[in-house]
Amino acid sequence: MDETNLSFPVSNLKATFANSEMTIYATLHLSSDMLSTNQAWQEGPVTNGKPGAHSTSGANLKSVGSIDFRSGVSTTGLSSTASTKSVAHGVLCTLTWALLMPIGVMIARYVKVFKSANPAWFYLHIGIQSLAFVVGVAGSVIGLKLSDPVGIKLSNVDRHRSIGVVVFFFGILQMLAFLLRPKPDHKYRFYWNIYHHVFGYATIILSIANVFEGFDLLTSKEKSKQIYIGILASLGIISAVLEALTWYIVIKRKKADSV
Repeated sequence: MDETNLSFPVSNLKATFANSEMTIYATLHLSSDMLSTNQAWQEGPVTNGKPGAHSTSGANLKSVGSIDFRSGVSTTGLSSTASTKSVAHGVLCTLTWALLMPIGVMIARYVKVFKSANPAWFYLHIGIQSLAFVVGVAGSVIGLKLSDPVGIKLSNVDRHRSIGVVVFFFGILQMLAFLLRPKPDHKYRFYWNIYHHVFGYATIILSIANVFEGFDLLTSKEKSKQIYIGILASLGIISAVLEALTWYIVIKRKKADSV
């Protein structure tokens, strides 16, 4: 194996091999602004004297640490702070972008068909969507500040972040839709409806897709993923029932008006 530098120069490389363990010694040449660094180590199979690919799950994902060059103290494993932030990001974004917003859409779609619910459905819709946006932005900001997870392809992380940025942008467009909302009889209301519906449904579809992208970045994901799928399925069934009921009421009302 050829000698090479790390993210900083190294020299005086030496190694010992005893009791099936290899220890490598080196002199590290650190710059004045390099106070700490991260490290990762792995264990994998060896076939015919050649190392094979290590596992990307379980203990292998926890084989990380950091070294503080000022104090000489090293830590191993993911910090509790990083873990807490990761959970907060996932929970906040899932509850807001991918659950509260769909519920807000269901209210606008199915509750307003009842005349007695007007204008309460509108304020309920706006309230839920605004709450989802504000809290969802907080969750998104936490996600942007998270470090890249170890053992996960960076392309997967970048895709998750990129979709999140698009969802955030679409969310802003939806907030602008509320501020720029013309009156029902305005000549531009038809175009506003298209704009509001297209970006609204696009936001929800991308949010749900990004939740599953986020699940793929987790080490223990199956239980959370199954729970979320179950909630989505429940909302889908409820929507199907309400959709049928809405069309029944609309058709019945039209027939009554034509008599």
